[in-house]
Amino acid sequence: MIFTTQDLEQIRARGMTVEQLHSQIAMFKQGIPFVQLLRPCTVHDGITVLSQSEVERLGRVYVQAAATGRVMKFVPASGAATRMFEMLHAFNAAAATTGAARQAESRYEEAVRIFMQRLRDFAFYDDLRACLARDGLAVEDLLARGDYRTVVEYILSPKGLDYARLPKGLVKFHRYRSSTRTALEEHLVEALGYTLDSERCARVHFTVAPEHEAAVRAHVEQVCREYLRAGVRLAVSFSLQKPSTDTIAVDEDNNPVRDSHGRLVFRPGGHGALLENLNDLHGDIIFIKNIDNVAPERLTPEIFRYKRALGGYLVELQKEICGYLEALAHDQADERLLDRGFAFMREKLWVAPPSALARATRQERSRFLFERLHRPLRVCGVVRNQGEPGGAPFWVAHPQHGPSLRIVESAQVDMSAPQQRAVWESATHFNPVDIVCGVRDYRGTPFHLPAFADPASGLITIKSKDGQRIKALELPGLWNGGMAYWNTVFVEVPPLTFNPVKTVLDLLRAEHLPD
Repeated sequence: MIFTTQDLEQIRARGMTVEQLHSQIAMFKQGIPFVQLLRPCTVHDGITVLSQSEVERLGRVYVQAAATGRVMKFVPASGAATRMFEMLHAFNAAAATTGAARQAESRYEEAVRIFMQRLRDFAFYDDLRACLARDGLAVEDLLARGDYRTVVEYILSPKGLDYARLPKGLVKFHRYRSSTRTALEEHLVEALGYTLDSERCARVHFTVAPEHEAAVRAHVEQVCREYLRAGVRLAVSFSLQKPSTDTIAVDEDNNPVRDSHGRLVFRPGGHGALLENLNDLHGDIIFIKNIDNVAPERLTPEIFRYKRALGGYLVELQKEICGYLEALAHDQADERLLDRGFAFMREKLWVAPPSALARATRQERSRFLFERLHRPLRVCGVVRNQGEPGGAPFWVAHPQHGPSLRIVESAQVDMSAPQQRAVWESATHFNPVDIVCGVRDYRGTPFHLPAFADPASGLITIKSKDGQRIKALELPGLWNGGMAYWNTVFVEVPPLTFNPVKTVLDLLRAEHLPD
């Protein structure tokens, strides 16, 4: 592939290299192999269940660690609210095409009907009513005469709430007795519930899109001022997805796509690109949670109990791992310590050493144990499978690394293979992105996280640009292939810890409504 002088300047300006682009184009040509599922993780076979006494004890362990300032919360918050209001976008588009809102409504009849009937139950209802009143309109009159198109227009467009352009984090999720809260504010309040240090400071990092950065910063600063008056401090930082993590777009013959000016077309690399943002934090203990998974305050005490328990479990595992690594690094591991280390690896980290190690020398066993323990660690909460979309915990095969635990998305599985589909459908749990990460080694040095990703676990999708079908490459997902070679532990948590808002109608679930 020959790139022009203009191409090379464009590539350098994005912080990329020609080698990266050649690698991406090769991936388009070769395709991305499917993950090979062995079996689902189940209780006592990849999934740990904590007793109530363990939950309490681990919570105390975690609180001691958090007090020293080791903890941060990381929230990918760059997503727009477009998907959340997809039903209203479709309604609006159809209404504009047919010129008849009633006719358009029939295509989305049930969803639109529920939305309009329950409009008063949404936390943004009062703001919507105020926007309409400013222009001499009454929401009650519009609903009574079935003018849903105007209502939708004031929800989505700049003349009203402008939710078509706002990030999901700025959408009002919950109503309280005398206030409302956005998803962003709920995440900040949640951080105060389980990441406070001894100085009463909670640290939160949001990834944001460039076009939303100013609005997000202004909103967060306002919230932080309010809680500072209450005697607690929120230390909030932000980052943008790097242009260097974008991927080149190609046509169906795997040739680079160019725009009308002859410039190469790049696309965002998906949430896997945020591995760079996570790595740049040089953190210690980091909780990861999606922007749309928040609960109103009445549900948080139990959620916080399990957050602290997951954190405490990670702290205890880290302590034991560091003990083994210290001994191994200083060649102080005798046969008894090696036996204990391998037992710990099997029983707590679910790592099965290769059978050939039984005949290996002490030095070879030491090297293997050190390499297998000297990795980032994550403890992932998993809930019983209740049909929610998302990744699930599986045992997967790998020719070099052997069977291991991974979070797998359906797009990574060859559903045309009956055996693989059957394994996928037999999953008992799924991961709601409820993860606590240990990203420093036994010396306290931050790991270089991209070194532990599986570059062959991205995703190729078909998109459209200017009427042309193009192929896009997503990087290994942040909590999927991006963490493939971490030490991974799955712990069962109650369903009430998971409160997703994928569409606006999810805000009508009982857990998101006031008592």
